[in-house]
Amino acid sequence: MTGHVAVSAVRQARFRALITFYSLEPRPGALHPAVPQFHNHTHALMVRARPLRQAGSTRYFPSEISWDGEQPLRRGDSCVVTVTVTDDEVGEYLGAGQRFTLWSGGEVGYGTISRKVYTEYSPS
Repeated sequence: MTGHVAVSAVRQARFRALITFYSLEPRPGALHPAVPQFHNHTHALMVRARPLRQAGSTRYFPSEISWDGEQPLRRGDSCVVTVTVTDDEVGEYLGAGQRFTLWSGGEVGYGTISRKVYTEYSPS
């Protein structure tokens, strides 16, 4: 008897976006203590977005956020970044012009997608 292993491929997409971190501490009651800075290629932030085309619930996407340079980003900073998300439904939530919030135990900033730059199967 041979075993069958089901392999599920999840799509990865990359977007360029302008993000801004709030200059103030996250509101009281946040789940985690405030992070004073974020290093390049951080996985410490989640992207929260609403569906692009229809009414629906907000989704949180684990993400990798990277930028040119090695200086960490701090509260009050703005930067053009690449947001990498691995999720089959990301195309229903993120696209050019879509606004989103950044989450790290509480809302810490916001951003706007400028364009999609990569999908798992081809550059866009």
